[in-house]
Amino acid sequence: MAFLFNRSRARSAQDLVKSSRDLLQRLGREEGQAAAAKTQTELSSTIATLKVSLCGTPDTPTPDASSQSSLISAILSEKLLPLLVSNLHLLPFETRKDTQTLIAAVFRYRAPGSTANEPDALREVIRTAPEVIVQLCRGYERKESASACGGVLKEALKWDAVAAVILYDESISGDSGTGPTKTVDIYNDIDTSSPSSGTGVFWSFFTYISSSPFEISADAFDTFRTILTKHKPLVAQYMSTNFERFFERYNNVLVRSESYVTKRQSLKLLGEVLLDRAFYEVMTRYVGSGENLKLVMWQLKDDRRMVQYEGFHVFKIFAANPNKTPEVQKFLIMNKQRLLKFLPHFLEERTDDDQFNDEKAWLIKAIGALPDEVGAAGAGSRQGVEKNSGTAQVRS
Repeated sequence: MAFLFNRSRARSAQDLVKSSRDLLQRLGREEGQAAAAKTQTELSSTIATLKVSLCGTPDTPTPDASSQSSLISAILSEKLLPLLVSNLHLLPFETRKDTQTLIAAVFRYRAPGSTANEPDALREVIRTAPEVIVQLCRGYERKESASACGGVLKEALKWDAVAAVILYDESISGDSGTGPTKTVDIYNDIDTSSPSSGTGVFWSFFTYISSSPFEISADAFDTFRTILTKHKPLVAQYMSTNFERFFERYNNVLVRSESYVTKRQSLKLLGEVLLDRAFYEVMTRYVGSGENLKLVMWQLKDDRRMVQYEGFHVFKIFAANPNKTPEVQKFLIMNKQRLLKFLPHFLEERTDDDQFNDEKAWLIKAIGALPDEVGAAGAGSRQGVEKNSGTAQVRS
């Protein structure tokens, strides 16, 4: 790439980056020792200088394109980003914020006249050091690095290539969160028909969400949601290939979570995904399962109103399916009378929610139209909900 070989004004930038690299390597060796404090102080100064050199300040103009290019080139050639991310948890709080700003600025950099899809520096990172993206995800394994890493990730996830690195990563985290990696070249080396091993960093998000303190869990869920909803064709293909593994974890870890926030958010996200046309194949497979229907119906009886509400918006997708599978049809018929007794009083306090009340009235009518006995039901089909069905809608 042309900007990597711009030698003008490179000397001072090169020295600054090398100094930062050497300090980061020293800090890693000094972890837990008294000498680390001095190294942290020196690093805080050099990282702050790097940030100003690349981004400027409110009181100074943005550096010229040549200076930015030289600094970006030095950062990439000296492989500074992996060291910044892997040592982020060792840095003081304000320096972590400076590092977040610095990495995000590198990821945004485009060389003058560039026509590439992704920003040039980000594309170079994905091509030559995709483990940086994986390390950012594994930042959720430490409370000190979670917020800064999450901030960089959510901005970088504007680009499909970043989501692809996360989805198709097959690394295994070590005890420190920076264990051996087996990253793939997403531009040349992805087989979308090959199932995941389930060990890559994407699958770690289920743990980050379910087993972390609240602030980390919430941030990780926000990133997880961004991956699923901002890259629909990519994620729909991935879900289809890994359907059983994905929904086994989604249902058991997230929907069955004892955390109110996790359960509620997971049901809401599930409804949004299933009702999106990009996920049509995924939706037809999900609503064809009697076990999934049982899980969703249990949420209707949760003692928390918003869990019931989010569960309703998933349940209606099963009921809206004009071609229900035999097991779903059988389960609904077996519970027909219970549902007709339960639904009229379900969330009846939501008198001002016209869309909800219209959908509930339609649902009661649809359940009432089911046969009274299983033997009277038709054979059913696995074709799923029609794409243009007006009965299942995303909430406004």
